[in-house]
Amino acid sequence: MLNEFKFSVPGMVTFGVGAIRKLGVILSGQKVNKVLIVTDPGIAKAGLVEMLENELKQHDMEYEIYKDVEPNPSVETVNKGAEIYSHFKYEGILALGGGSSIDTAKAIAVKVTNDKEITALEGIDKFENDPLPLFAIPTTAGTGSEVTPFAVITNRQTKYKLTIGSNRIVPKVAILDPTLLAKLPRHVAASTGMDALTHAIEAYISLAASPFTDALAEKAIELIGRNLRLFVANREKNIEAAGNMLIASMLAGIAFGHARLGNVHAMAHPLGGFFNIPHGVANAILLPYVMEYNLLSNTGKFERIAELLGEKPEAIAAVQAVKKLNHDIGIPERLSMVGAKAEAIKEMTVDAMKSGNILVNPVQTSHEDIEELFKRAM
Repeated sequence: MLNEFKFSVPGMVTFGVGAIRKLGVILSGQKVNKVLIVTDPGIAKAGLVEMLENELKQHDMEYEIYKDVEPNPSVETVNKGAEIYSHFKYEGILALGGGSSIDTAKAIAVKVTNDKEITALEGIDKFENDPLPLFAIPTTAGTGSEVTPFAVITNRQTKYKLTIGSNRIVPKVAILDPTLLAKLPRHVAASTGMDALTHAIEAYISLAASPFTDALAEKAIELIGRNLRLFVANREKNIEAAGNMLIASMLAGIAFGHARLGNVHAMAHPLGGFFNIPHGVANAILLPYVMEYNLLSNTGKFERIAELLGEKPEAIAAVQAVKKLNHDIGIPERLSMVGAKAEAIKEMTVDAMKSGNILVNPVQTSHEDIEELFKRAM
């Protein structure tokens, strides 16, 4: 059985089987008695919201449920969540779900306390007032958003994904309970797991990497290599694999929160904006193509990635290991197989080049390079 543990990230993380039962005590300790639950229709249908309601009722807490979060959440979705504050003055926000729900909750927390349009919040610390207290309960093992200082929101009108960044939007407390992953659909378990692997690998080879982030990224890669197949195979019964994937996702999130990412994420965001491709799917498909491109910069880390994924310590083996992992868990090989169209490559390249992640990719990257990478992956 996995042991419980806590640490500061700067928020508090509590991990353990059944950790959800600590929710009421945690909120009371933060003097929050009135919360907005932010989630999506799938989570609500799975009965997980009822579990939260029971915990809140036991502590006589008031709450309202906002369950309209969609994949690649939009500016409009954030605005709708913020509007609830006009008739229900919630004191904190409780995000239940994957990265979409947590990112939406982060943006709502900022919107409620700052008189700004969401599109004006793009960048680092582009708001004055502290957001409402935020609490996160991930139900996927992928984004690590429960420990990161970023929220990614889609502007549907421009097909552009904007990033809000600030240490002030890191959740006050994140509750990691592997039992909440039991009802996760197989394809979601696969794509979100590859999202976590992408975070770990990109943070590991980033130009902004450090011994601190390397240690976290290495452990995340190792845990994913050992557990992702098992987790995808049986989310309900294999609590050990589910717990290890939650830990890996969190470690990778902390790593990229400090070291940033790379070309995969720069390219994945416009794929979500233009074609609404799930973020984890876009990352998973792009990852081996970008890794192969980045082999030119190898200083020994690719050999280590291969080793952590159970292969011989050879650079090209790292790429092959990711391809094999994708294949084994049912990830498509090409972007065209999930709805991307080649005619959008030029526009998507323009958006990708706006990402700060391009600057920390280990191989210096031009507009033409990104365009070529899109073509290879298409």
